[in-house]
Amino acid sequence: MNEFLRRALFLLALMCASLPAWADNLATVQQVAVPRLAAPVQALLDVDGRAIALTERGAWVLDAQGAAWRQAGWSAPADLTSHVVHGAETIAATRDGQLFRLARDGTRIDATPLAAPQALAALQLAVLGETLYAAGIDGARNLRIMSLALDAPRATWQPMPHPPASGIVTSFAAQNASLMVTLQDLGGRGDRLLRWRAKTGWAELLPLAGTAVAGAVRATGQAHVLYLLRPVAGGAPQLWSFHTITGSWARQNAQLPEHIDAVTGLANGMLWSTDGSLGELQLASGKRLLKWVDWVVIVAYLAGMLGIGWYFYAREKRNSTADFFVGGRKIPFWAAGISLYAANTSSISYIAIPAKAFETNWQYMTNNLIAAVALVFVAIAIVPLLRRLNLMSVFHYLEIRFHPVIRMLASLICILVQIGSRMSVILLLPSLAIATITGIDVTWSILLMGGFTIVYTAMGGMKAVVWTDFVQLIVKMGGALFAIGFIFYKLDGGIPEFVQVAAAEHKARLFDFSWDLTQPTVWGFIFLVVFDVILTFPKDQVLMQRALSTKSAPEATRSILTFSLISIPGGFIFYTIGTALYAFYKAHPERMDPVLNLDATFPLFIAAELPVGITGLIIAGILAAAMATLSGIMNSVATLASVDFYEKFVKEPNPKKSVFFAEAATVATGLIGIAAALWLSRINAHSLFDVSIELAGLLGGGFAGAYTLGMFTRRANWQGVVFGIAGSTVLTTMAWAMKLVHPYFYLPISIMLCICIGYAASYLFPAPKQSLAGLTIFKD
Repeated sequence: MNEFLRRALFLLALMCASLPAWADNLATVQQVAVPRLAAPVQALLDVDGRAIALTERGAWVLDAQGAAWRQAGWSAPADLTSHVVHGAETIAATRDGQLFRLARDGTRIDATPLAAPQALAALQLAVLGETLYAAGIDGARNLRIMSLALDAPRATWQPMPHPPASGIVTSFAAQNASLMVTLQDLGGRGDRLLRWRAKTGWAELLPLAGTAVAGAVRATGQAHVLYLLRPVAGGAPQLWSFHTITGSWARQNAQLPEHIDAVTGLANGMLWSTDGSLGELQLASGKRLLKWVDWVVIVAYLAGMLGIGWYFYAREKRNSTADFFVGGRKIPFWAAGISLYAANTSSISYIAIPAKAFETNWQYMTNNLIAAVALVFVAIAIVPLLRRLNLMSVFHYLEIRFHPVIRMLASLICILVQIGSRMSVILLLPSLAIATITGIDVTWSILLMGGFTIVYTAMGGMKAVVWTDFVQLIVKMGGALFAIGFIFYKLDGGIPEFVQVAAAEHKARLFDFSWDLTQPTVWGFIFLVVFDVILTFPKDQVLMQRALSTKSAPEATRSILTFSLISIPGGFIFYTIGTALYAFYKAHPERMDPVLNLDATFPLFIAAELPVGITGLIIAGILAAAMATLSGIMNSVATLASVDFYEKFVKEPNPKKSVFFAEAATVATGLIGIAAALWLSRINAHSLFDVSIELAGLLGGGFAGAYTLGMFTRRANWQGVVFGIAGSTVLTTMAWAMKLVHPYFYLPISIMLCICIGYAASYLFPAPKQSLAGLTIFKD
């Protein structure tokens, strides 16, 4: 025992010695050389990512290499006072209140007039999404904010709620659904800061550490705004970053000249001119490379996954489709239940959910709680019905109940949903995390992780999927719990500080009982769970395949109950990570990286704060979260491709050929998913969690309603189901295009439309004539 304690103390000391040395800031500031201009600079702008300088000799564009200035061929107004970037164009304002849209074509600048708000002077501009905001002074010297929808050709300026203060506007910025206005303080102190949010309205925050330099404001990343602030006591301006989520400031280590003639935000930094010279600084993310101990942990995990796949490959004769697709129907209920939770807890849970909790609160957790209750009904009433049919593909039920066409259509849509809305996002999220931590390119991360998952899934089939899920759950939940404990340890006030911050900021708020359909409310989650879980749970081949792999209908019921029981504490763990990160970064804003997006929040903490070895463990947890779901998707899609299509069209199929086809389909599924993830990596999505929700609703809602029509009605027929699927898909896409509701509602709306349209359309055709015994929830 003494020897054991001695070794444990040695390892603990080694771990503490390996804690990262904290610097003032994680982001580094890089100075960029900028060529001089022959004439003094009167103003600087950013148009389509290129610097524009206005001089008495005209407008000049800095070339792509940053080596020389080229004439822009634009007679710019001499009194430009403010501008804001909107995609590839820039909107600029003049001193007398005129607005222009500026676009760049090579080195040429085109200017188009834009209607300006009337009776406002000294305009400052900001853009949120497709809405332009203008802050100015009216005739009574009061501060007014106006808004204009840029995507509506006939839109007019609309007044915003009046700010709670007035004065000279020194800067105006927009970031992450917030507007920030700074006002000159007449008492000679730092500028006042006002923030507006649609849900909470205007609020006055703590004053700035100085006075905002005119034009020196820049939104960067997905939650930060950069400011140049001139200290109240005088001296050279300082670069500060404001985090719109925590409301905290951090000073960046930048050297700036005391006198600045003109300045503009550019990329992730600032460009300025002073006494005929120009200078530029840019914030850059530093790569925190893994140590050899971390790589040992990660390699050991990956080798273990391949070992499990090889074990089942060598053990099985691979001549039975039941062995490959449903594990010979010998999976214990508790292992199936754990595998269900592991498959449902993907990299979205491990990365995107902490990011969502960090940004907002625990409202999305309401869905987990309601779903856990709904799963009890599913386990008792629905799953035994399907398990007794000895299915391999859940869509075989739709053929028995309706028509082979319905089975094949639904199966095809399911394959598209799994690859398009789930697999691509689940592959991309951990790849972004690995890129953040190690510097390995996102493309290589996707290829490596997808490749490992393809190999062990194709080798081991469902048994490998279930038992790797079991190991992966231990790895990822262990890493998550350690991360929470470590954050509590790093907080100066420990757990009490965490509780205090969460309570003060309402970060642990669970229930929203409002009727606002644009927000994630309790009623919306009930609506979602009724249609997405209770009425249509069998639609998910990935989850149902685990239940179909158990020994009997009672065992299938127990597997779903196990899944329900685990999901509640598991969900709280991931939401707690996000709230703990909020408390940590609110206390240590200098430890954030203003350049990164929100989904990188937890990976950033892993890379920058955790000790050597533990970083590798949690990266393995991220991989485990992704690979558990990926393996299930690959195996399920391969099952559908083999059972629903291959065995339907191939003459005289046999089990050996079907298994071989399934192995090939597993590989093909993985490769297509990798390609989809690579495409998605080119999109700068604000939240991949929201992207996955939207894609699932648009692609997956229609066919799901077919299960409700089949199990809960006797009158529905296959013709009505076809109308239901087509109609729901069209109408849901229209709702998405018009942004009528919160993305969480797309899936239940699509399902509801399929049920309503399908049931009504069924009365246009004869009632089903075949026996429905054992196919509905009705005993007769």
